[in-house]
Amino acid sequence: MDLGLKGLRALVTGGSRGIGRRCAEIPAAEGAHVSICARTAADVEATQAALRSLDVTVHGAAVDVSDKAALEGWVADAAMALGGIDIVIGNVSSLAVADDEAAWQTCFETDMMHCVRLVNVAMPWLEKSDTASVTLVSSVSGREVDFTGAAYGAFKAAIVHYASSLAFKNAAKGIRANAISPGNTYFEGGIWQQIETNNPELFAEALALNPTGRMAKPEEVARSVVFLASPASSFTTGAHLVVDGALTRGVQL
Repeated sequence: MDLGLKGLRALVTGGSRGIGRRCAEIPAAEGAHVSICARTAADVEATQAALRSLDVTVHGAAVDVSDKAALEGWVADAAMALGGIDIVIGNVSSLAVADDEAAWQTCFETDMMHCVRLVNVAMPWLEKSDTASVTLVSSVSGREVDFTGAAYGAFKAAIVHYASSLAFKNAAKGIRANAISPGNTYFEGGIWQQIETNNPELFAEALALNPTGRMAKPEEVARSVVFLASPASSFTTGAHLVVDGALTRGVQL
């Protein structure tokens, strides 16, 4: 299927590893121009080098997305480098799963407000696009109570609500907004590999909950993200797509 991505301009936060990196690689492979940000400069540089081999315009910066000025500066620089913005993918999480006040503050600034600020600063460019979309990566932890902390789950749920609100408010402008909730996703250097090494009992418990017998691969989630973000999904807005291999059991009506 042609996703209609060739020549479009996409921004991806958390774009140097795991799901985020695949969310940058897939559009670039389809001919989209891409800008990424992530916390670690070396990871950003390595990802940029890989993306440039796909013969598209690539931009990137090391950014702490909880820093409002830094995030807004990256978006503005990306729009300049790419010549505009058509697609915004918000894919950063603090992974603050403790049950304390610090986790609430961290999740608010990183998980929630990063999405809000990202959309707000990108909006003038999205309003000029004929194929504008916002796709926000949430989590199944926002859909049901699990072993993560209350703050993590609460703000993941809030991200889904925020995406639906964006969809409704911006439908007349032709700007789509959707949310994706992945289940447990395993990749080298990721949180689940760290848990497998440092807390094998928790890893075994989490793995046992997956009826498929495994965790997701980053590209399996990213393909869904990119599809929703692409013109191929042009009439899908306000949707919440769960990509979890039947991990969660609630019926989504």
